[in-house]
Amino acid sequence: MHFVYILYSPTKDKYYIGQTEDMERRVEPHNLRKNLGANDWQLKYFEQYETRSEAVRRESEIKSKKRRAYLEHLISSVG
Repeated sequence: MHFVYILYSPTKDKYYIGQTEDMERRVEPHNLRKNLGANDWQLKYFEQYETRSEAVRRESEIKSKKRRAYLEHLISSVG
């Protein structure tokens, strides 16, 4: 499985979009190494895909929207 995910940092008040093969291990390295300038990244959203190419395509699609409102809409659609 491959995943597209959205992280949020309250300190920076920013979102980060990425893709990975191992969702469980993805957030921790961001926080331990202060990747992206913060150590309080929280997983807010993810989608699963069968192939890496599908995940990369979806990651690009989400990033192309470039609107915070779109990200918050995706996040609020869960749950």
